[in-house]
Amino acid sequence: MAGRRALRSGSPVVPLLPRRAFLAGLTLATLTTGAASACGRSSPVGREAAGPGSLSVGAIPDQDPEVLQRLYGTVADSLSAALDLDVAYTPVTDYGAAVSLFRTGDLDLVWFGGLTGVQARLQTPGATTIAQRDVDADFHSVFVVQSATGLAASDDLRPLAGLRFTYGAETSTSGRLMPAWFLQQAGVDPQGFPGGPAFSGSHDATLQLVASGSYQAGVLNEQVWAARTAEGAVDPSVVAYARTPGYPDYHWLLGPRAADLAGPLRDFFTGLRADDPADAAVLDLFGAGSFVPARASDYDRIEQIGRELGLVT
Repeated sequence: MAGRRALRSGSPVVPLLPRRAFLAGLTLATLTTGAASACGRSSPVGREAAGPGSLSVGAIPDQDPEVLQRLYGTVADSLSAALDLDVAYTPVTDYGAAVSLFRTGDLDLVWFGGLTGVQARLQTPGATTIAQRDVDADFHSVFVVQSATGLAASDDLRPLAGLRFTYGAETSTSGRLMPAWFLQQAGVDPQGFPGGPAFSGSHDATLQLVASGSYQAGVLNEQVWAARTAEGAVDPSVVAYARTPGYPDYHWLLGPRAADLAGPLRDFFTGLRADDPADAAVLDLFGAGSFVPARASDYDRIEQIGRELGLVT
């Protein structure tokens, strides 16, 4: 993670981005009062209430709600200013809800992990993969352990087999799918931990469970680990044990109702520049140096592993 921006829970709300010239004149209908107030709600506004011209943005709830509200509320405001349209961020309760609400059209543009993005795309004909961060083609997870285990940093995952272990969310790419795959490749049964593995629900929750001693080990997104470590928010009893090899992960996925926005949205994200202060502030919130175009085929490996582990059908 050296040289990469990490997502910081203390990051301020960034200023709105200037409207981009290539998007001038692109205008959608105004959200109704109910849709505009969706930012901050736990359940989305229905499509009929929101109106056919709205753009509803969502994301998998992989971190603390306060972090997500700031991040995606900022993204919604920035998109609204840059594209001259009304955009609302709608929080969701869990990973499965993000996939389901994308499938039903209640969410138009969603920041998915690799696995949930594959699930959502396969369930939603006409969905378009828009963009990923520069870090997403080679993403990593970190296995962490309680210092009381006496384990020192190692590439050998086998000692984890005898520990009480927690993943993140059940369909998290970095918190479950790929760590389970790498455990299996190392000869560790990814379901065979004492008492069975737990599922914390998010990367932050994984850290909390290991810190409390409820579990002796766990695994989480490397960016969250780096960010919380930099903040001094990681309990000293929690230490890094191993880093996984790289794999493809997060990306923006657009639903068919807003298919005409695929080009402008891709241009918006890939047009963010680190040398522009306003752009850099948004990139910093995402822990990225830039966004790059993404294709569905970028996640073929995730789909294959998901099928092998029974998480994609």
